[in-house]
Amino acid sequence: MDRMKSSIQQVPNPIPKVLSRRSGGANSLEVEKENFERNQAVSINKAINTQEVAVKEKHARTCILGTHHEKGAHTFWAAVSRLPLSSNAVVCWKFCHVFHKLLRDGHPNVIKDSVRNKTDLTDMSRMWGHLSEGYGKLCSVYLRLLITKMEFHIKVKSSFPGNLQMSNRQLEEAGENDVNNFFQLTVEMFDYLECELNLFLGVFSSLDMSRSVSVTAAGQCRLAPMIQVILDSSHLYDYTVKLLFKLHSCLPADTLQGHRDRFQEQFKKLKSLFYRSSNLQYFKRLIQIPQLPENPPNFLRASALSEHISPVVVIPAEASSPETEHVVETEDLVDTDVPALQAAGESRFDDVFGTSASSDLFNFNGQNGVRKDDKDRLIEQLSAELQALKEELEAFRVESGRLCQALRGRVSELEAELAEQSHLKQQALGESEFLRAELDDLRRVKEDTEKEQRSLTEIERKAQANEQRYNKLKEKYTELVQSHADLLRKNAEVTRQMTVARAAQDEVENVRREMQEKLKAAQETANLQEKTQIDQLHALQTDLVTSRTELETLKASTVSSQKSNEELGSKLVALEAEKAGLVEAVAQKEAALVGLEAELERVQSSLVSERENSVKAAEALKNQLNEKESREQALESELLSVRWAAVRAAVEEAEKLVLDSLEQLDQSAHVSCTSSADYLISRCHAALDCVDRLQSARDSVTVDTADVSELLRALSQFAHLLGDTIVQGSATIRVLPVEHSEVLGSSVRACGNEALLLLAGLKERDSLGVVDGAGLRSALQATLTTAEKLCPRGLELQQTELGDLVEQEMAATSAAVETASARIEEMLNKSRALDTGVKMEVNERILASCTELMQAIKGLVLASKDLQRDIVESGRGAASIKEFYAKNSRWTEGLISASKAVGWGATVMVDAADLVVLGKGKFEELMVCSHEIAGSTAQLVAASKVKADKGSMNLVRLQQASRAVTQATAGVVASTKTGKSQIEETDTMDFSNLTLTQIKRQEMNAQVRVLELETQLQKERERLGDLRKKHYELAGVAEGWGEEEEGTG
Repeated sequence: MDRMKSSIQQVPNPIPKVLSRRSGGANSLEVEKENFERNQAVSINKAINTQEVAVKEKHARTCILGTHHEKGAHTFWAAVSRLPLSSNAVVCWKFCHVFHKLLRDGHPNVIKDSVRNKTDLTDMSRMWGHLSEGYGKLCSVYLRLLITKMEFHIKVKSSFPGNLQMSNRQLEEAGENDVNNFFQLTVEMFDYLECELNLFLGVFSSLDMSRSVSVTAAGQCRLAPMIQVILDSSHLYDYTVKLLFKLHSCLPADTLQGHRDRFQEQFKKLKSLFYRSSNLQYFKRLIQIPQLPENPPNFLRASALSEHISPVVVIPAEASSPETEHVVETEDLVDTDVPALQAAGESRFDDVFGTSASSDLFNFNGQNGVRKDDKDRLIEQLSAELQALKEELEAFRVESGRLCQALRGRVSELEAELAEQSHLKQQALGESEFLRAELDDLRRVKEDTEKEQRSLTEIERKAQANEQRYNKLKEKYTELVQSHADLLRKNAEVTRQMTVARAAQDEVENVRREMQEKLKAAQETANLQEKTQIDQLHALQTDLVTSRTELETLKASTVSSQKSNEELGSKLVALEAEKAGLVEAVAQKEAALVGLEAELERVQSSLVSERENSVKAAEALKNQLNEKESREQALESELLSVRWAAVRAAVEEAEKLVLDSLEQLDQSAHVSCTSSADYLISRCHAALDCVDRLQSARDSVTVDTADVSELLRALSQFAHLLGDTIVQGSATIRVLPVEHSEVLGSSVRACGNEALLLLAGLKERDSLGVVDGAGLRSALQATLTTAEKLCPRGLELQQTELGDLVEQEMAATSAAVETASARIEEMLNKSRALDTGVKMEVNERILASCTELMQAIKGLVLASKDLQRDIVESGRGAASIKEFYAKNSRWTEGLISASKAVGWGATVMVDAADLVVLGKGKFEELMVCSHEIAGSTAQLVAASKVKADKGSMNLVRLQQASRAVTQATAGVVASTKTGKSQIEETDTMDFSNLTLTQIKRQEMNAQVRVLELETQLQKERERLGDLRKKHYELAGVAEGWGEEEEGTG
């Protein structure tokens, strides 16, 4: 028996093996999680890559199943955060496609987990929006669509699923049976559908529809996300139609005119896009796109709802191959090594009792029968014991299997419970963050409620005081009503008596008016007759004067004729005497002529002989002159050829310099050489002056070919200056962005090419007169313009001037606010001393609100100074404060402009308040000044916080000061309006003494005045719009908006 117990004890126990396997499987959940995250990362990286091909459906489906497995999108966002979404447009586009699929078909918690990344998506959309073509613009539009989709689902909470599929009853429940909710829900759907249409239009406009782009990989990459857009758009269109019919049954048609107009516009776009999409080969095999009706629904006819057919998008069944699913293999905890265990037990039994081969020890070949019987009995006994041990072993094996099965079930239960606990832990963490945020909101709401409660108590106290005053005023009003009724009765009696007297007076007035009209007509008739007689008298006097003038003229002509006859007689006598003298002179001239003819013949003969001698001498001199001229022409041609050879050599050297400078643009060794736009501008100016000098030298050579010295000097200077300009342009290109470097590089190359053309024209003598440097001058001017655009703004100010200007402007703003506060205090004291009654109350209220506004502005300026000091200290590094201001010149100029605006607004508001207190100003001027101050302080806050750290305490103080200024501005506007209404109540008009005719006349005058004021108001509004446009243009020039647009373009 002891041997049996020892043998039982030697049988190995399978339970420790099971426990060891259990302890080894405790980390199976972590292994499973690691495998899940690894598989998800692989699928995400395969779906979102840099290849311009459509996202494969199996990878996207794996991502969707992963969200359902982990009940969220934490793994997705962890993998996406490592992708280059901001640097590669194709990766960002495919990310948007996969993310859209997850929002539609993923777990509902995907939207909640993705809202936390909305800010990053917004920044990414704004960043890609700077690109005007390619995937960048499409990524910007797609990101805005996804942000709108998340905001839509967050606003409607759990009413709409991600795929927008819901029944009519669920749509009714989403509005909570409130027409306001339906109205707002329709607006949200309009915005959602507008984003969908913008993406649709952006994709189609980026494709070349003249080619079969839908069968190319690049075209399919852009068209693949449109399937999700079509699915969303069909549901949004259907729900919008149903909601509009619902709203038209509850609200007037005029109220929903804007909804109808917006629906008409979106209907036309959606119908056109559905039609264009249905004709693409890519969509025909993937989706069946519905066609919208020819005309939009008529919402003014309620029965048209029955004619509406919901568009249904059908996705044909795909012959998809079964995806390999991740199967978690669990080790079989049941020990299947029972035969081995049995063999081990048997071997252990054989070790104890011996093997079958050792039975020979009990075999004595029948020599000893008695001992053989003992052995047989012992064997039988041992065999029986062995059989009992085998039965016990079998029972133990069965029990061990049952225990292993139970332990395996328990392990499975514990693993499932552990997974559930992990999931609950994640949910608890998310809920704790959400509850913490809600707790913060509740605390803020509690603080606001306490403030409102305190203000409500104050209002109730004031209301009780006002009620007491109202009761007293009511009693006085009752007395005044009674006395007014008595006065009205007396007034009626007096009015009746005055009516009778006024009627009699009107009759007398009519009679007097008729007499005056008759007298006036008689006077006009007498005046007319008198005027006619005067005209006739003037005509007779004119005729008399004319006849007298003619008589005097006849008398003068008679006297002159007598005098002329006497003069003619005396002239005749003189002529006869002159004739006799002339006859004698003619005889003398004829005698002298004969002597002259003889002398002429003698002179002619001598001239003929002298002419023959001079001809011979001239021929000899001419021959000598011809020889000399030929020698001079040979020397001049030789000298001219030498001069042109020198010019041609100078031109060739200039061409070599220019070509060498152009080669520097592409030299890799020249990459390290850099220059600035300022120095390039100076080189361009020098080159332009040299081109003008070269042009003038060319003109002088054209006139006088003998003098080429100026041309040679101009060529030498031109080659060096233009080569230097090209080299400096090449060095400037190295420090510019790609888009600017291309523009400047093309301009510099154009300068070099134009210079080579100009030099080629200067080589030849024939083309010297026609060569022109206009092309080179325009190329240099283009380079100069580009360099001036690249020159940063604010360089006209030195670092010291810019830094000092900031301090001066902030100090001037503080001084202006202090001066304004002192003036307001002075005006308040003066008003208390001079004014009384309602005017004093109004002035005190207005000046008190202005004082509060000045104090708020003072606090804002101080907070802005502190925040500015933090910004400078944190951002300047090793540089000085003034160097920091010069480095950030654009921000510094904005800060200076904002400070000037605040100080100017405070001064103008004080002047307006002074005029209002004196009764010379207008309340509207004070309100406009208050609004201007609010805008200026908002500009100062924006300029101060643009470089501030989000966690800065000074930034919080600045925002609090900004809110205080806004409240103080509202107080000034409110007190001004209240004072204006009180003043207008005291200036009520009295019409009791006016007759019916006078009232009618004043009514017509008032209508004329109203029309004049309306016309003047329209003109002033147009003038205000023009002033604002001009202000924006000037502000854009001052802030460099045009330069930024050129830089981004």
